[in-house]
Amino acid sequence: MNLAIVGYGKMGKLIEQLAPEYGCQTLVKLDEFNNADYVGLTPENFKGIDVAVEFSTPATVVDNIERLSALGVNLVVGTTGWTEHLDRVKNAVTSNGTGLVWSPNFSIGVNVFFRLAAEAARLLIPHEQYGAWAWEIHHHTKKDAPSGTLLKLVDRMKTAGYARAIDTASNRAGAHPGTHEIGFDSSADTITLRHAARSREGFARGALAAAQWIAGKKGIYEFSEILFQ
Repeated sequence: MNLAIVGYGKMGKLIEQLAPEYGCQTLVKLDEFNNADYVGLTPENFKGIDVAVEFSTPATVVDNIERLSALGVNLVVGTTGWTEHLDRVKNAVTSNGTGLVWSPNFSIGVNVFFRLAAEAARLLIPHEQYGAWAWEIHHHTKKDAPSGTLLKLVDRMKTAGYARAIDTASNRAGAHPGTHEIGFDSSADTITLRHAARSREGFARGALAAAQWIAGKKGIYEFSEILFQ
């Protein structure tokens, strides 16, 4: 399978490194230098590309998706901070007859964590003595705060029916790959759920698994949909 990497930073380089384990070869690598003003998104560059893996920036991701979809290229999107434009992305994918998998986090462990947090919130709905919090820390270069993962965790808790306030906080420091924590506290006890990433490898492997899955398919999917189908 032929891959393009759009956003050739730390994640993009790790995906390229691991791609052969998934039967993939990387033929196109675009970054802010060779894709300024989207000049790299051409039919010539993407001829024969099965899937583009997109890890760019919140400011460029939606335009990247629309332009790549118009070229007939399927996508895996790991960039965060753009979900307010989800309807625009769905329209592009649908109208162009392409396929896309997106997620605020491609770690398998984090996607299990989403479910655990939602179930804990659901079980505590009738127990009003428990208040909730959501917290995360990432490296200082991460551009969105709170992270897409933390926002998704809070959304999953609310969707499960937890209607009380969820105090939310973020920190940015050093080179931390990412820790997310959900907690519930009462006068009697505290429940803490935490996921800590040791490296970016889990995110890269999840994205490559998603690329294998979306090749040749149409429609827009969240990673958790295909992971737990």
